[in-house]
Order: sequence, then structure tokens, then C-alpha cells
Amino acid sequence: MNFEQLIQKRYSCRNYSPDPIEDEIFSKVLEAARLAPTAANRQPFQIIIIKTKNNEDQLMGIYHRDWFVQPPIVLCVCSEPDQGWMRKKYDNQSYAAVDAAIVVDHITLQAADLGLGTCWIGDFNPQAARDFLNLPDDVEPIAFTPLGYPLDEPEPKTRKALEDLIRHDTW
Repeated sequence: MNFEQLIQKRYSCRNYSPDPIEDEIFSKVLEAARLAPTAANRQPFQIIIIKTKNNEDQLMGIYHRDWFVQPPIVLCVCSEPDQGWMRKKYDNQSYAAVDAAIVVDHITLQAADLGLGTCWIGDFNPQAARDFLNLPDDVEPIAFTPLGYPLDEPEPKTRKALEDLIRHDTW
């Protein structure tokens, strides 16, 4: 599958099989995350692998959708803002959250390529996530995604027209 086919294939899955993910396939998803580009190659992220079995109640406190706990695994990608590259010369903007977002994107694309479903979750309860995952104060949960074999089919993608999303030379 080429890249154009892959970005067409990837979708937000909301119905998963509980079947386990083979180790070899899961390793490829994690390797794609490891290889994601980060500012100055600092890699200021951690991936928390959460088995859904026996953690359903805690996960539902983080994101209350039944399909969130259907697959065998949920991933949480966290940033480590103090470890990330900062644009010190101008405004001290940390790129750790951007780096973590790139990692999630690599996860979702590799998963789609391997026949797995994902759904980028940003609308989660951060305090419930912090409490359940025992996150240190200097770590930020950025996104969650279920990870498993899809039981649904993608719907047609609805996106803005390209001309509504680009500008030339200036705003």
C-alpha cells in the first residue's frame, strides 16, 4: 500500500474486536512511534500501554464510551515538556506536545497499514488519566487511542475543500 492509499484507509474506529494483537504486529506499531520525528530528536514522550481487561472502570472514567474499552489495548501518549526542545530564542515555546502528537500520528498510520483500528482521543478527563496512570507532575497526557482489530467499516471522509485550508504568501 502506498502512502496515499494509507491516508485514505486510516479512520477513527469505534467498534473493536477483543482479539489479542500479535506481538510482531504490536512491536511494529511501537517501532513506528519510536521512529517518529521530534524536535532536535529529543523524543520527549512516553507511551503507556494499558490492557483493557480488568481496567475497564478506570478507563471509562478517562473517556466514557463503551467502544473505548472493547479492544485489548489502549495507548496513552504523554509528553515530557521539560525534556522537549524549546524555541528559546523567541518565546520559549516547548515542542513536546507537538512531538507527542506526531508520535500518535505515526501510531495511527502504522496501525492502519497493519489492519488495526485506532481513534485519536483528545476529549478525555486529564485528572482521571493522571490519577489512574500515576503520572508525575512534569508529565502531560496528550492523547489516548484504543488499539485493536476493527469490527466496523470506515464511513466516507468529510473534509474541508483544500482551497479553504491554504493561503499563499500571507494570511
